[in-house]
Amino acid sequence: MKKTEREDTKANGFNQRVSELVSLDRSIPDIRNARCKDIKYLAKLPNASIVIPFHNEAMSTLQRTVHSVLNRSPPELIHEIILVDDFSDRDFLKGPLDAYMARFPKVKIIRLDQREGLIRTRLIGGKKATGDVLLYLDSHCEANVNWLPPLLERIALNHRCIPCPMIDVIGNEDFHYESQAGDIMRGAFDWELYYKRIPINDAERKRRSHDSDPIRTPIMAGGLFAVDRKYFMDELGGYDDGLDVWGGEQYDLSFKVWMCGGSMEEVPCSRVGHVYRKFMSYSVPGGPGVINRNLMRVVETWMGEWKEHFYNHKPYLKGNKFGDISKQLALKERLQCKNFTWFLTEVAPDILQHYPPVEPDPGAQGYLKHIESGLCFTIIRARTTEFKIQTCESRDMREGGRQYFTLSWHDDFRRGSKSKDCIDFPYYQPGTEPNIYPCHGGRGNQLWTYNQEHKLIYHPVSKLCLASDTGTSNNRAIIMTKCQRSNAAQKWDFERAYAKVLGKLNRENPVKFSS
Repeated sequence: MKKTEREDTKANGFNQRVSELVSLDRSIPDIRNARCKDIKYLAKLPNASIVIPFHNEAMSTLQRTVHSVLNRSPPELIHEIILVDDFSDRDFLKGPLDAYMARFPKVKIIRLDQREGLIRTRLIGGKKATGDVLLYLDSHCEANVNWLPPLLERIALNHRCIPCPMIDVIGNEDFHYESQAGDIMRGAFDWELYYKRIPINDAERKRRSHDSDPIRTPIMAGGLFAVDRKYFMDELGGYDDGLDVWGGEQYDLSFKVWMCGGSMEEVPCSRVGHVYRKFMSYSVPGGPGVINRNLMRVVETWMGEWKEHFYNHKPYLKGNKFGDISKQLALKERLQCKNFTWFLTEVAPDILQHYPPVEPDPGAQGYLKHIESGLCFTIIRARTTEFKIQTCESRDMREGGRQYFTLSWHDDFRRGSKSKDCIDFPYYQPGTEPNIYPCHGGRGNQLWTYNQEHKLIYHPVSKLCLASDTGTSNNRAIIMTKCQRSNAAQKWDFERAYAKVLGKLNRENPVKFSS
């Protein structure tokens, strides 16, 4: 990325300068299935309160979200647009935003006097709304042609249905608009509760008569959905109010809806574009710990005996505190909700096919020997940046030892096979050292591959390779250097490397050699 692009992107995770050059009322391609244009919807539909939470959003993307909703919606179906400011500190989001939105009578702005996070901000907006339907959008979206009636009709036909628009991609650098890969698919999860997309299963394919028909989805993508206001706020009780800030809410709501008598759909005739940030441009209070706590609340509330598979994949969370869930368990009892086995059997049998709960094989495991010196990669002290190559010691080459490592099925490089400590490289500069950081499963700085052909430990994000530095023969430091085919300092042998597992990873992340 050029320097100017970095500067333009730093504040928001997308190119703000380009966004400001794009018209607030621009045309975007109508990429709906052709049949959508001929469908006639019910003459009487419920109206909607559009709730848009934001925190330090760029003015142009927030404005374009509002413009697109007003420009591409039948006006009688928009009861109000509620912008909920989650304690932004950017001056242009105060007086200037108020002055701009004053031209739109249906737009209301609610300002929070402390940071609440996305989950509670949505709930606060929902409690202030008075429309028939709550329709949640993110603050960097663009509604497409006739996006609203297809969602509202699903609720008019069944008030316990939660319909979601198909989410298109708005480029974070040039703001082009396109559908995303895996468009006509279903939402799912793996056993760490990472969101996945899987093909429509046979039962759903037979149920639908046309590609434009709604798709029953086990799990929603997250932030863009419509729901009957009274059903969501009164019957379901909104989100679990013990969830903090962000993370896990899509699973809480998806499990709750399906297991307690409702349904969830993705609606191909409703399309909304979304800017996916290059990186998180704002802080999440509490960091990864908050997300893990949220996921534990979801698991403990809804998954029953299946929760053990989650903890097998995240053993470091066992025994952690997740707060009081008695209110959620009482809700399950009151609504006579079904159990998680029913959910997996009746709603999402294909999740077990695509993501069986057994732990996948690692890509490589055991001691890591430096070929030139015959010494072993060694961690000197946990939670420091200190690695060396030292004499291979049998006591350290076993599981739990200082010379035992795993290129795990998460595609990270961790100490041992069950450890929560991962080798992390955030610096991207040749000659600097990797360090230890808690495993987060998000790849990025913690994504590594082992290239068996060239015997290289490769870090795809920085495009650098693990190497021994100069030093005494039995105590050399570890640094990252530009990858070279003939550099003996970069050559390593894993005790056990599994070509079948590593093959896909290496194809996706081929080594970039320095000339």
